[in-house]
Amino acid sequence: MQSRPASSSPAVGPLRRVKVLLPLPLDGAYDYRAAAGLPVEAGDFVLVPLGRREEIGVVWSAGGAGPGAIAEGRLKDIAHRFDLPPLPAVARRFVDWVASYTLNPPGAVLRMAMSVSAVFGEGPRPAIAYRLAAGVAPDGPAPEGVKLTPQRRRVLEIARAGARPLSEIAREAGVGVGVARTLADAGLLESVVIPDATAAMPDGSRAGPDLSEDQRLAAGELTAKIEKGGYAATLLDGVTGSGKTEVYFEAIAAVLKRGRQALVMLPEIALTASWLERFTARFGAAPTEWHSELSAKQRRANWLAVAKGEARVVVGARSALFLPYSKLGLIVVDEEHDTAFKQEDGVIYHARDMAVVRAHLGGIPIVLSSATPSLESTVNADTGRYQRLHLPLRHGGAVLPVIEAVDIRQHRPPHQRWLTPVLRDALTETLAQGEQAMLFLNRRGYAPLTLCRACGHRLKCPTCSAWLVEHRLIRQLQCHHCGYTIKSPEACPACGAVGEMAACGPGVERLSEEVAELYPKARVSVMASDTITGPAAAAEFVRAVTEREIDILIGTQIVAKGHHFPLLTLVGVVDGDLGLDGGDLRASERSFQLLYQVAGRAGRADRPGRVLVQTANPEHPVMRALVAGDRDGFLAAEAEGRKRRHMPPFGRLVALIVSAGDKEHADATARALARLAPRGDGVEVLGPSEAPLSLLRGRHRRRLLMKTPRGTDVQGMLRDWLAQVPITGDARVQVDIDPYSFM
Repeated sequence: MQSRPASSSPAVGPLRRVKVLLPLPLDGAYDYRAAAGLPVEAGDFVLVPLGRREEIGVVWSAGGAGPGAIAEGRLKDIAHRFDLPPLPAVARRFVDWVASYTLNPPGAVLRMAMSVSAVFGEGPRPAIAYRLAAGVAPDGPAPEGVKLTPQRRRVLEIARAGARPLSEIAREAGVGVGVARTLADAGLLESVVIPDATAAMPDGSRAGPDLSEDQRLAAGELTAKIEKGGYAATLLDGVTGSGKTEVYFEAIAAVLKRGRQALVMLPEIALTASWLERFTARFGAAPTEWHSELSAKQRRANWLAVAKGEARVVVGARSALFLPYSKLGLIVVDEEHDTAFKQEDGVIYHARDMAVVRAHLGGIPIVLSSATPSLESTVNADTGRYQRLHLPLRHGGAVLPVIEAVDIRQHRPPHQRWLTPVLRDALTETLAQGEQAMLFLNRRGYAPLTLCRACGHRLKCPTCSAWLVEHRLIRQLQCHHCGYTIKSPEACPACGAVGEMAACGPGVERLSEEVAELYPKARVSVMASDTITGPAAAAEFVRAVTEREIDILIGTQIVAKGHHFPLLTLVGVVDGDLGLDGGDLRASERSFQLLYQVAGRAGRADRPGRVLVQTANPEHPVMRALVAGDRDGFLAAEAEGRKRRHMPPFGRLVALIVSAGDKEHADATARALARLAPRGDGVEVLGPSEAPLSLLRGRHRRRLLMKTPRGTDVQGMLRDWLAQVPITGDARVQVDIDPYSFM
C-alpha cells in the first residue's frame, strides 16, 4: 500500500489544526497542522513527527485553540497521509469508550486496532513469474554474447510452456536458480506479474440445512432483527448439540444479503477447525480469519480486506473486535461464557462485554451463544436487557447423555493410578462396542509437581511463585505462567541425589501412559494447547477422531466445546474436583460450565452417551446439579448467593494489582493505596494482600479489591483515588474492572 505524501510545494491557503491520536500510552491526542495541499479528514491514518522520530497515528478530530493549546506557529506538520480507508467514526468512539471504561490511555486501545504495521508500508512485493521472451527459440541460435548449454536450452524449453516462478522452472530443468537467472538477465526470459487470486466470497443466498421447529423459530427471530436494523442483544441458549451454530448462520446469511459484514468471535483457536468446515459447507466459501497463528502477509491482507469491506465474514479471537470494520452489521459471540474472552495483560477487558458495547455504538444486533450462559448474561436475559432464545433439545433426535458421579473414596484407583475401576470397566465396554471415548483432565504435561524423595526439594520457577510442570514427551520442565523451561534433571539440584526426582499427580501425558498400559491395542492421542498449536493442527486432530483413527481421546479444556464426534459415546472426567475450590468468586460457575460442556461431547448422534465424573465430593452443589441435569436450578442458586453478598452481577468489583521488582517497594505502594482508599456508601476496599501468584516474571504482586453497589461510578472513583498516590520507581498499578481471575 503506497503512502500518499504531503504536498512538496509550499502550502497555499490556511493551515488546519487537527488532533492526532498515536497508538502509544500517552495522555491523549496531540495537535498537528495539515496544509491545504494535504487535505485530511477525521479517521485518516497519517505519519507525524514525535520528538526525533516519526509515528503513525489517526486524525481523531479537529483541533481546538483554547487555553493551554500550543501556539499555531509551533505546531508540527503532518508528514504523510496514507492511502487507506479511514478508521470509521464508530470505531473511534469504541476506542474512546473502552479506554474510559478500562482506565487506559486511548492510544493503548488504538494500538489494538492498528496491530498490523505492514499495512502502512509499501506493501508486499508482487509475485513474479517468467516465460520465454518473444522471438526466442529454445533450439535456435544463441544470441551474441550468450552461450546456450544443454542445461540452459532445457530451461528455455520449460519456460516456453507458460509463465512460472523462476525457482520452479530451475527445479524442473534440474539446474540451479542462478542458471535461470542468467537467462532472465540476458533477456531470454521475460518477467510477468502474477495477479492475486480472488478468493470466493461467502454466499448468503445458498440454502442451509433443514432446521428443527425450535431452530426455525429462533432463526426467524434473529433474521427479523437483522431486517429491522438497530441494536438488539440476544442470548441464544441451547443444550449441547442443539444446533445453535446453524441458527446464527441464518442471521449471518441475512447480513450477507444486505451487503454488510459479520463478526463471529470464538474463544479458542482450536475451535475454528470444525467451525470453519461447517461454515464453508453452509456458505460455499471460507470466512476471513483473525488470530495469532496467521502469517504477517495474511494479517496484512485480512486487515485491509476488513477495512475495505471486502471481508464479508470474520471469525477470530477477542482481538478481532478491534479490526476497522467499514460495514459491520452483526456480532456473534460463540461460547460467550468462556473465560478466554477476558484479556488479562495490557489493556484488561472482557471481549464479550466490549462486543455488546460495540454493537450498541454501531446500532447493530449481537448474538451471545452458549449451552452454559454466564450468570451475567443469564441475569440480563431474566431482566429483559437481552432477549432469550431457547433450544431445549438436541438436533436430529439425539438425547443428552446420562451423567454419573463416581465417588473415588469408595471406588479407589490403584496406587499411582488415576482411573477408578468403574471408569476402566466403562472404557473396556466402549472399546468392545467399536465406539470412542474421551478422558478429560484439565492439566497439561506429565505431572504438576516434581520433588526429590531424598530431601523433599520441589522444582520451582525462579521468577514466579509456581511449581514447574513436567512435560516428559519433550523432556522439559516448564512454568505455565512465564514460559521458563529447563531440561528434566537427572539429579536433585538441592542435594545432588540421582534417580530420586519423583512426579507427583497426573497431567494428560501421565494419564495417556496409564491408558496405553491398560489398552495396548487402543489408539490413544492427547489434545492440549501445547500439542495442538494452531487451526491446522486442530483440523488434523478433528479429522483423525472423526475418521476413527483414534479410539481414546485424552484432553484438556480445548476438547470441552465445539467438537462433534458422532462415535464418541463415553466421557470420563478424571478429576471433577479440579477448580472447585480456591476462594474464587466464579469457581463453582466455571466448574459447572466446563464439566457440562465436556459432558456434552458424548452421544451427539444416534448412539446414547454416558458421562462418568470422578470426584471426592459428590455432594457438592456442582456435582449434584450435573448428575440431576439441573442447570437452571444451579444458576438460580448461584445467582441467589451472589445477590445476597452483593457480588457481580448484582454489585461491582474492581481489582488493583500492584507489582514491583522489590518486595518492600510493592508492599509500600500497596499500603499507600490502602490508606487513601475510598470508603462509605456501600464502598468497601479489601487488602492489600499477597496475590495467590505473589511472584510473576520476577515481579512481586499485591492485590486490593474494591467492592461497590452496581450503580457506582467506579471509574470516577478510581481516577480520584489513583491521582492521590504517587507511583514511584518500577512500581506499577494495573486496574482490572470486573475481574474474572483472582491470581
